[in-house]
Amino acid sequence: MLDLTYEAPAPKVIAGARGDWELVIGLEVHAQVATRAKLFSGASTEFGAEPNSNVSFIDAGMPGMLPVINEGCVAQAVRTGLGLKAEINLRSAFDRKNYFYPDLPQGYQISQLYHPIVGEGEVLVEMGNGQARLVRIERIHLEQDAGKSIHDMDPNMSFVDLNRTGVALMEIVSRPDIRGPEEAAAYVGKLRQILRYLGTCDGNMQNGNLRADVNVSVCRPGDYEKYQESQDFSHLGTRCEIKNMNSMRFIQAAIDFEARRQIAILEDGGEVVQETRLYDPDRNETRSMRSKEEAHDYRYFPDPDLLPLEIEQAWVDDIKAHLPELPDAKKARFMGDFGLSDYDAGVLTAELANAVYFEAVVNHLDSAKDGKLAANWVINELFGRLKKADLGIEQSPVSPAQLGDIVALIAKGDISGKIAKDLFEIVYTEGGEPAQIVEERGMKQVTDTGAIEAAVDEIIAANPAQVEKAKQNPKLAGWFVGQVMKSTGGKANPAAVNQIVTAKLGL
Repeated sequence: MLDLTYEAPAPKVIAGARGDWELVIGLEVHAQVATRAKLFSGASTEFGAEPNSNVSFIDAGMPGMLPVINEGCVAQAVRTGLGLKAEINLRSAFDRKNYFYPDLPQGYQISQLYHPIVGEGEVLVEMGNGQARLVRIERIHLEQDAGKSIHDMDPNMSFVDLNRTGVALMEIVSRPDIRGPEEAAAYVGKLRQILRYLGTCDGNMQNGNLRADVNVSVCRPGDYEKYQESQDFSHLGTRCEIKNMNSMRFIQAAIDFEARRQIAILEDGGEVVQETRLYDPDRNETRSMRSKEEAHDYRYFPDPDLLPLEIEQAWVDDIKAHLPELPDAKKARFMGDFGLSDYDAGVLTAELANAVYFEAVVNHLDSAKDGKLAANWVINELFGRLKKADLGIEQSPVSPAQLGDIVALIAKGDISGKIAKDLFEIVYTEGGEPAQIVEERGMKQVTDTGAIEAAVDEIIAANPAQVEKAKQNPKLAGWFVGQVMKSTGGKANPAAVNQIVTAKLGL
């Protein structure tokens, strides 16, 4: 394992009319738990079902229905906490958060305000150029999702779909450690990556399975350091919350707009009002949704239908023992075992499926030292081709075994890089076993030095003027190499050709 060290990036600074301002950002990420059933009912969590078809009596708020905790959801929350290096609370409890929404049939949301299942953890967010932000996790709690109100099906009526009602969410709350829009997006991206590696959330932002509430405030340079020393939030500005962000690009745009809006208010002598806001991507602006003055007054109280949730340390230890290798550890291993650059290892581990594919390719090689060559082919040739075709790695026409065999043929010197590209094209479009294709189509690289010498002699004899020029300017020897490669159909070993041309020309 490599010991990776990073420097913290500088905070984002926005120049106002009356001085500089810095951003302070905290996020509450809502991640849908990857389970088949909801948090307190056996109703399906399948996405895209007919409206109101995945609804049990308890989801619909029918009288007399009692919630029963889904153990799978609890296990997924514990697994997530362990993946974020967080404290697991063996005793937690559920509360009712009372408020009215048309798509909240019970009139309350079951959540965990006072005693969450997961405590403090951390996420390392790499920003490139040797920089990374360590973002502290304050807590993770389990809660129910609400339903969905639909306003565009009828000009006079709204409709309600309760399919999402009661679906288990993990609310992952960060400390205000994020200092810029790019960091915020990178944090959500890193969190999504970890959750997908763990298998606790599919991270599908388009479907709303991962969304973020973004808290934004501004302060003068130096005030954040005072907060760090004292943990006194009075050194930071009043925050506003931007709800339900499900796009990395929009998260950045919303933060930038909101920060500038607050700066303009403060520099005009006004006060920022704590409130919940929505981002309008069409107008690139945030708009007030509701005041947060009474944000504490949701009339929380312990859920009378649910006993405190108690779990055993042995159960937690068993989950921990079966955690998969996570992105940072996998990236460090790829760099250490295969000599990959930070960038290449990052690309290969960005998605678990990519990393699995790459390792399967390497498993078909004779030596791990060829891992860097394999990485070049996976990233440049395969990923490039899949991107053009708008295909995912799971849809690749070239299997890891096939690509591994191509790389192995290069490593053994059976084919050159140029021939390998032709071979890759054949395998990608037609399929087949690479070694068999090379034999049947006469694609094997010429390594016979006698044959190469004969080709070099022929080119030299036919071009005496070029020989004299090359002796005057050795860089022109490349012309002879090119001619030999052309005359052999690209099959000659390039290294052998270079060596023989240099010797024959006396360079």
